[in-house]
Amino acid sequence: MTSETKEARVLEAIRERRELVNAAIDEELPVQEPERLYEATRYILEAGGKRLRPTVTTLAAEAVTGTEPMGADFRAFPSLDGDEVDVMRAAVAIEVIQSFTLIHDDIMDEDDLRRGVPAVHEAYDVSTAILAGDTLYSKAFEFMTETGADPQHGLEAMRMLASTCTEICEGQALDVAFESRDDILPEEYLEMVELKTAVLYGASAATPALLLGADEAVVDALYQYGIDSGRAFQIQDDVLDLTVPSEELGKQRGSDLVEGKETLITLHARQQGVDVDDLVDADTPAEVTEAAIDDAVAALEEVGSIEYARDTAADLTERSKEHLELLPESGSRSLLEDLADYLIVRGY
Repeated sequence: MTSETKEARVLEAIRERRELVNAAIDEELPVQEPERLYEATRYILEAGGKRLRPTVTTLAAEAVTGTEPMGADFRAFPSLDGDEVDVMRAAVAIEVIQSFTLIHDDIMDEDDLRRGVPAVHEAYDVSTAILAGDTLYSKAFEFMTETGADPQHGLEAMRMLASTCTEICEGQALDVAFESRDDILPEEYLEMVELKTAVLYGASAATPALLLGADEAVVDALYQYGIDSGRAFQIQDDVLDLTVPSEELGKQRGSDLVEGKETLITLHARQQGVDVDDLVDADTPAEVTEAAIDDAVAALEEVGSIEYARDTAADLTERSKEHLELLPESGSRSLLEDLADYLIVRGY
């Protein structure tokens, strides 16, 4: 199968699931009183997004049970114990947590755009945005209690969601702390990426295994798949922040570099003697020019830093796919493997 065929197959799987997830979001998170609050909670969800994490959740449910792609109703998915589980509600919970993190990240980073539209705190105000994020956070736990899974399995899934949210906050705190340091080691960066980004991919993959009653080895394998593919995704996202036009990214290209965020790219460049802090002469993403970013990218490419990040992401992706060997062969497992490849090519 060619890479183009694989990508088309993944895109179709994402499209099918995105339609189902969007419909489920409409059902689970309607606009109600107070309207301004709930409009704000829906704002970022309606702004777009590929629904990659819910795609992982639904594919993992199919892969655990040996179900072929789209072969069962996600609202009444057959568990390994013979019960029915609302896997779609769990997938919505995962997506809602992702949106909660984006709202708060944009406030902390003072980013004006998200997915090509004004960030929630710009479209509304900071107070409403904070409340919208908090509402999404609490709603996610509400949804996870309503999957109909065996109570013990449901409790384990809730515990994973709670610990994941804590780790995301820890990762964000490390990311902020890194902005004032110039002695960060690559392993510290990878730990931050695991906490800030990869743990939600890990939860996306492992949560359906917990809800459906899979054994510990399968749960762990799927979690590690999510961790490694999630780390690869974030590293590639750092590459894309520098190399993809702003209109495609939905935010200002090079914003991470302007804001002084350390990435695997900048850490490698520092080791090669590059004065990373002077690569861009701008205080905010709104002030930077495309020409300045072009010059910065050229300097980073010259010392091999962008290639180094790409190679690291590719290695992590290969490792992520190895974890899936524990699962039975199926079209759904194959799609999870192809999705890991997709995340480091077109994941933004």
